[in-house]
Amino acid sequence: MEDLYRAPATSGDRLRAGLALQMVAAATGVPVEQINRGVRRGGQACRARWLAMYLAHVAFGWPIERVGHAFGMNRATAAQACRWAEDGRDRPWLDDLLNRLERAVRELLDAPRCELPI
Repeated sequence: MEDLYRAPATSGDRLRAGLALQMVAAATGVPVEQINRGVRRGGQACRARWLAMYLAHVAFGWPIERVGHAFGMNRATAAQACRWAEDGRDRPWLDDLLNRLERAVRELLDAPRCELPI
């Protein structure tokens, strides 16, 4: 049996990638289960995943290679996703959506961390 390549990513990077996926899912109505399916995604799920990758790139300040690793994709796929989203910012509705998502992610991550008691 062939081993699948798994890009190196920290648990923190995967956690943040999950946050981006959840934020995009909540904003677009595309369930995370559809976005994250291991098979080829349909149009909406594919675009939602691309938005999540772009959100990680801009909100976390990640280079493209790190985005690819965190999402389990190669660099070329992450770069294509970010190009598509950046080009889409010419559309006011998409630019507004991405601005809102970026603000929400930054506010959440800039807030003091809450330590939970054991």
